[in-house]
Amino acid sequence: MNRELEFMFVDCARVWIPDAEEVWRSAELTKDYNNGDVSLQLLLEDGASLEHKLDPKTKNLPYLRNPDILVGENDLTALSYLHEPAVLHNLKVRFVDSKLIYTYCGIVLVAINPYETLPIYGTDIINAYSGQNMGDMDPHIFAVAEEAYKQMARDERNQSIIVSGESGAGKTVSAKYAMRYFATVSGSASEANIEDKVLASNPIMEAIGNAKTTRNDNSSRFGKYIEIGFDNRYRIIGANMRTYLLEKSRVVFQADEERNYHIFYQLCASSHLPELKPLKLGSANDFSYTRKGRSPVIEGVDDTKELSNTRHAFSLLGINESYQMGLFQVLAAILHLGNVEIKDRDADSSIIPPNNSHLKAFCDLVGVTYQDMSQWLCHRKLKTATETYVKPLPRLQATNARDALSKHIYAKLFNWIVEHVNKALMTNIKQHSFIGVLDIYGFETFEINSFEQFCINYANEKLQQQFNMHVFKLEQEEYMKEQIPWTLIDFYDNQPCINLIEAKMGILDLLDEECKMPKGSDDSWAQKLYNTHLKTCALFEKPRMSNRAFIIQHFADKVEYQCDGFLEKNKDTVNEEQINVLKASKFDLLVELFQDGEKAISPTGQAPGTGGRTRLSVKPDKSRDKGSKENKKTVGCQFRNSLQMLMDTLNATTPHYVRCIKPNDFKMAFTFDPKRAVQQLRACGVLETIRISAAGFPSRWTYQEFFSRYRVLMKQKDVLPDKKLTCRNVLEKLVQDQDKYQFGKTKIFFRAGQVAYLEKLRADKLRAACIRIQKTIRCWLARKKYLRQRNAAITIQRFTRGHQARCLAKFMRRTQAATIIQKYRRMYVEKKRYRQKQAAALGMQTILRGYMARQKYQALLRAHKVVIIQKRVRGWLARCWYKRCLESIVYLQCCIRRMRARRELKKLKIEARSVEHFKKLNRGMENKIMQLQRKIDEQTKDNRSVSERLASLETSHTTEREKMRGELTRLRGYQEEAKNKTNQVSSLLEELEKLKKELSVTQQEKKTIEDWAHTYRNEMEKMVSELKEQNGLLKTEKDDLNRLIQEQSQQMTEKMARSIVQETQQLNKELNEERSRYQNLLSEHRRLEEKHDDLKEHLASSNVSKHGHRRTDSTHSSNESEYTYNSEYAELEEGSRAAEDVTRGIDTSLTLKLQKRLTEMEQEKQSLRDELENKEDQFQRARARDDAEFKKARGAELEYESLKRQELESENKKLKHNLAEMRQSLLRDGSASSAAPGSPAYKVLLEQLNASCEELDVRKEEVLILRSQLVSQKEAMHHKVEQHTMTEPSVYAQEVSKLKDADELKQACIGLKDTNRLLEQQLQAQRRTNDSEVEALRSELQSVKEENNRQQQLLAQNLQLPPEARIEASLQHEITRLTNENLEVIADNPTASREARVIILRRMVDLMEHLEKQDRTIRKLKKQLKVYSKRIGEMGAGQAEGQTSPGQMVDEPIHPVNIPRREKDFQGMLEYKREDELKLIKNLILELKPRGVAVNLIPGLPAYILFMCLRHADYNNDDQKVRTLLTSTINSIKKILKKRGDDFETVSFWLANTCRFLHCLKQYSGDEVFMKHNTTRQNEHCLSNFDLAEYRQVISDLAIQIYQQLIKCMENILQPMIVSGMLEHETIQGVSGVKPTGLRKRTSSIADEGTYTLDSILRQLNAFHSTMCQHGTDPELIKQVVKQQFYIVGAVTLNNLLLRKDMCSWSKGMQIRYNVSQLEEWLRDKGLMTCGAKETLEPLIQAAQLLQVKKKTDEDAEAICSMCLALTTAQIVRVLNLYTPVNEFEERVSVAFIRTIQTRLRDRCESPQLLMDTKMIYPVTFPFNPSTLALETIQIPGSLNLAFLTRV
Repeated sequence: MNRELEFMFVDCARVWIPDAEEVWRSAELTKDYNNGDVSLQLLLEDGASLEHKLDPKTKNLPYLRNPDILVGENDLTALSYLHEPAVLHNLKVRFVDSKLIYTYCGIVLVAINPYETLPIYGTDIINAYSGQNMGDMDPHIFAVAEEAYKQMARDERNQSIIVSGESGAGKTVSAKYAMRYFATVSGSASEANIEDKVLASNPIMEAIGNAKTTRNDNSSRFGKYIEIGFDNRYRIIGANMRTYLLEKSRVVFQADEERNYHIFYQLCASSHLPELKPLKLGSANDFSYTRKGRSPVIEGVDDTKELSNTRHAFSLLGINESYQMGLFQVLAAILHLGNVEIKDRDADSSIIPPNNSHLKAFCDLVGVTYQDMSQWLCHRKLKTATETYVKPLPRLQATNARDALSKHIYAKLFNWIVEHVNKALMTNIKQHSFIGVLDIYGFETFEINSFEQFCINYANEKLQQQFNMHVFKLEQEEYMKEQIPWTLIDFYDNQPCINLIEAKMGILDLLDEECKMPKGSDDSWAQKLYNTHLKTCALFEKPRMSNRAFIIQHFADKVEYQCDGFLEKNKDTVNEEQINVLKASKFDLLVELFQDGEKAISPTGQAPGTGGRTRLSVKPDKSRDKGSKENKKTVGCQFRNSLQMLMDTLNATTPHYVRCIKPNDFKMAFTFDPKRAVQQLRACGVLETIRISAAGFPSRWTYQEFFSRYRVLMKQKDVLPDKKLTCRNVLEKLVQDQDKYQFGKTKIFFRAGQVAYLEKLRADKLRAACIRIQKTIRCWLARKKYLRQRNAAITIQRFTRGHQARCLAKFMRRTQAATIIQKYRRMYVEKKRYRQKQAAALGMQTILRGYMARQKYQALLRAHKVVIIQKRVRGWLARCWYKRCLESIVYLQCCIRRMRARRELKKLKIEARSVEHFKKLNRGMENKIMQLQRKIDEQTKDNRSVSERLASLETSHTTEREKMRGELTRLRGYQEEAKNKTNQVSSLLEELEKLKKELSVTQQEKKTIEDWAHTYRNEMEKMVSELKEQNGLLKTEKDDLNRLIQEQSQQMTEKMARSIVQETQQLNKELNEERSRYQNLLSEHRRLEEKHDDLKEHLASSNVSKHGHRRTDSTHSSNESEYTYNSEYAELEEGSRAAEDVTRGIDTSLTLKLQKRLTEMEQEKQSLRDELENKEDQFQRARARDDAEFKKARGAELEYESLKRQELESENKKLKHNLAEMRQSLLRDGSASSAAPGSPAYKVLLEQLNASCEELDVRKEEVLILRSQLVSQKEAMHHKVEQHTMTEPSVYAQEVSKLKDADELKQACIGLKDTNRLLEQQLQAQRRTNDSEVEALRSELQSVKEENNRQQQLLAQNLQLPPEARIEASLQHEITRLTNENLEVIADNPTASREARVIILRRMVDLMEHLEKQDRTIRKLKKQLKVYSKRIGEMGAGQAEGQTSPGQMVDEPIHPVNIPRREKDFQGMLEYKREDELKLIKNLILELKPRGVAVNLIPGLPAYILFMCLRHADYNNDDQKVRTLLTSTINSIKKILKKRGDDFETVSFWLANTCRFLHCLKQYSGDEVFMKHNTTRQNEHCLSNFDLAEYRQVISDLAIQIYQQLIKCMENILQPMIVSGMLEHETIQGVSGVKPTGLRKRTSSIADEGTYTLDSILRQLNAFHSTMCQHGTDPELIKQVVKQQFYIVGAVTLNNLLLRKDMCSWSKGMQIRYNVSQLEEWLRDKGLMTCGAKETLEPLIQAAQLLQVKKKTDEDAEAICSMCLALTTAQIVRVLNLYTPVNEFEERVSVAFIRTIQTRLRDRCESPQLLMDTKMIYPVTFPFNPSTLALETIQIPGSLNLAFLTRV
């Protein structure tokens, strides 16, 4: 190392020193280094001291160690010190501590084999890396593949990915994952699944080209270059494979612990299969070619299963079973050939024993004769100029010839398979570009190196030269782009080594020359090498102890090659006679292997185009043989030419490099061997890349990054507005040597070590600042402590002085108190004496004054009583006189009134006998009675059903009671039996007593018996006491059991309640899962539908181009096909048959596969739909079970009462209004002449009678229209106000600018202003009118109710009377009513009562006469109307006969004629002609502009219009019209979404209208569930003829598809903003630190088009929300959309956080939490906190908290485990592994802490998936949302061009 950084070698500086075991070891200086010192004083990490001697010649100092914050970087070039120990340490930290296997080294991806399956290659990881720049994510093979794919698309240039490394490093797996990435991201351009075929080629090539070695269980023993072709849309169309240098020697020989190629062991393991029995195979140990390595089994690998995978891959690539069996025959023949035993006949000849079973098996398998094969295995034909003779071969040469034949056959078979794989991967589509993946062997050096290692290392020399040139070129381009002065960088050029190998008179040239010599040998070739290169080339050496070897100094290391076998392997000679025998084989596949350049035939011998059998000629062509001999190239020449072709291909492409490293030789997971790693790093060129980078300016910072990082080193005066000038000034001050840095256009370039120096300055500055902060804080704490102590002393002093002052004050207070007590005592004595005297005087005065007052009171009382008696007597006399006068006057009036009333009664009786008058009075009563009777019958029927149900329940309860009684009786029987047993016991005891008495008679035993009786008595007493105790215990147990039973019953009740709650939750969960599955199936069905439509379009276009005519595709989707009728089904079958005829020759298998898949999807969809309906029905029944009984009990009664009340109130309102007008007209004029015809009162009566109903109807219509307009206008204004308040002025201007032109904007504004002005005027006038009417109606409400009750009673009484008596009763009631009203008038104004009565009687007479005239006129008009209607009916009957549908009856009664109604009578229907249906769909759906509709018209207008048209078709019972309209609507919506599915406004508009249309179908379906919120008028608009429940399901499915399209469109808009706005942008400026980025932001990467911020995301969310509100989307649906939006934001942010090491820091966690709080604030502003969106961000919130919490102790681990419940274990461990300190004051997470976390989380049951599924869509529901808008009030604007619609 040079001595430019001597000033960095100070005390505590860390350095790297060489070590024999660990290669490099870290140490720390304990003493400053001074110039001239010969050693360094170091302290090792284990605490030992060391004196490191410097090299006396070079005086080079050891390598400096990078700062800790730079360790573990994604890119090795980001390190400040670029040298071997820094690279090795960085890789070790990432691999061992962070479990990261990928690291960038400039343009190279270093991949370390983990020897463990990692979950980082799933589809979710592929999707996460897709579309990202190479440096934006953590290093990965997918990032390299994405960079290649992106550069191919952007630069229109072919790409190459070069994967290299030694055996076992993981080259094949890396190449496989790269191809999998291309297959997943790009897809296929055709329906042939090319990407699957490309991936299927891997197991085939691994089976025939991979083998187990000592270093790798699946080592590739050949090199391959796969070109993956793409079309102009960059989709995979095919592939091509080229192979290099197959290791043929492995077929016949394997070293210890190695195996032959996998295919041989797979066949041996599967020899038991019936189809493989003819191959005569057995165990692998039975064959010489498979047992030489003595390791026939690989642990964990099932060879039988692997053969099955290989055969499946063959089938996928089009190699059928017959070809496969042919291949297996050839492979089995090779194994049998290896077992052919050749014995010595003599010293110069050999022989095969007769009837050799293996040779016979070989001949049978390959179809050759036994004699020929045994002859030419032991002999050889030699040709001279004059004659040809046969020469026997010694046993050794014969064995070698046999092995050479085996190798040759296998090589031919290998090439044949590669050729057919390429044919299967070929395509007819023109290739636009390709990406090549080169999987080639790395640099190899073994104890014995032969011809194969020489060729491999030669290829690596060429690749390394190309790599060096490419790195040098990129460095030069970077410097030129930044306009940095370019100086030549000295880098290792291995051209001399390449010249040594391939130049004229080089090693290969001399080898070919020696092969041409008749007696050439390896020894003579070695001597030629010594003579030619030993003294002329420094890279060529001769071993000291050998004359048959040579040494070459390669770029990686010196390699010694043994010359033995070079010539033989280079010649690759095979006995020509043996080949001729094989060519003469009857086995056609074998013949095909040896017929190069001829057309391949099938294994059966038939050519593809002929039907006969073709025999191939096997006679040699002498001229051809001669030419082939002369032109035959050696293996070395062939390899050199193919390698040159490969280099030309790579030079014509943009290369990308992947270097695979093998961490240890023992295949241990995440174990790092530094020695082996350094060897491979040197061999693969990684250190050369580091050296080239370190020779120039390896560290590069943008000006903004440098300013942000090193702002702390600048003073305030140094900061200028120009960041570039500021950085320049600061650097000139900080770094004196200007050669250490260069200023580019956008970056600052630093020499190696300068960033570490700047980091040291920054750390020193921060450390000094920390010291100053600590000093200040300590000073503040000390001063605070001093002030606290001072205040404490002052407080103590204050309290002490206070105590003394209080004592003095107490003494003074006591003295003063004594004085006051004396004063008040004396005062009390004097005051008491005074009060006694005063009380005596007052007592005397009181007695005297009381006596005088009582006397005066008695006198006044007597005078008052006299006055009262006089008043009462005079009043009684006056009242008696008044009563007599009043009775006389009243009697006179009654007589006169009775006389006049009798006269009028006679006239009324005559007129009342008229039938018409009777009908008029009783109009409508019969109908109402019938309706009431019918409702009573229905109520009776319901009551009967309820009673029957109650009876059945009572019967069941009675049966249960009888059972219980029987059980009780049985138990009582048991009790009686127990009592009987007890009685028996007592009887036995009595008998025993008798026996005792008998025994007592005997005198001899009397005493003994008495003693025994006494003893027995005591025992019985004891037993009784014990029984009593047991009885008590049993009672206690009984009580305990009862208590336990009660507790258990209570527990069971609680358990049942909990189980019900859990079952409910489980049902809800299952319902959501079913919804999710069903909606996923819908999306899959939609995808298949689109694919099917694309196929039909493609077939149609091909049909047009071929036949010249156009075929119209069917527009019916599979959804509608379930609900169409026979005619459409027949048409669909004809269309499908036509499509089948067209597609029969194109792709029948694909069509059948799609049809089968479609059928399965339909069946699964139907089953899921049924299951979903069952689940929903169960859920609804569970929730509505309690309400059902109450509704049944009260439904009929409430309906009857409401209907009755509505009818009576409407009639009473009309009568009361007429009566009020009549009273006012009668009371205004009291003269007798006012009742004459033509008078004002008379006119008022006529006008009221003729126009009352008409005016009321008009008023009702006007009120409804105004209300509907007001509601719609309020909704529109509400959405506009929300939009205005939600968005900033800039956003509002942006939304307004989306209108197409200024005229449209002006027209919309003017229309809104006029509408608002008109509605405000109408609203104010209506409000004033309503206020006045409400006051009047309130006063009349009570009287109307009373009158209503009286009329109901009268109606009930009249219905019971005969018809003649009804008229009299009604007249009597009318007279009584008028009399009561007159009495009221009299009470109000007694003076005008008589005149009022006269006027009323006269006007009643005139009114009756006028009514009679009107009745006669009405009867005449009705008769004429009946005549006209009958004529019109007869005229229309003939026309209706031909149009009657088959489902209708011909003899239907003629409906009344539809007389044209006035505008106020609209029924909310729209009529259109059948031929105008296409025009309706076109104008209303296909050509409608959502933006104009959303701004100018009411939300959901297209849905309302379509439903009104549907209502008219239903009203006319037009089945065909209903079906065609619904089908056309659904297909048109699908068409417009397919055409403009990426426009958010269009998708949102049609989602809102589809939901509104679905709600209308439910609201007006007639189902009681959906009619709860309807008005009476809306209930009248319900559909009457068709049940559209099935179409509702279809439209619901369509709404789900639109919702998914909306989410997809929204995701495409939000996706580019999320990472930049949530992670990369610094919302809080100055918090995040910037670290060096190395070369990951390369010049070839796509330039940023503009960064997004959090405000961009919020603005976009505002735009989404305002658009959906303008379109009238349901609020619940908006909540679901917002929840999905926030899930996408959280999932994408968390996934990028888990894949980016540079984002896992404490400061970034603070940024994320701030951004999440802003999103929550947005939710709070919109009132959407309850929609569940916040919960979707919980994983992201916990990840941010995880970045900020402490991560040291076990308590911290416990806190993390309890906090991060929404994160999986894999995610928690990943965040902890990726956690990276930005400053030196932060600490890394230790490995022990991570293991502690893993141990604590081991019991978690969760998914092992690392990333969140960003494609997951929550199941959507569409809650029923009825509309309050009346259909008859909807106006159709002229801008929709729907003038052909007629309002009905």
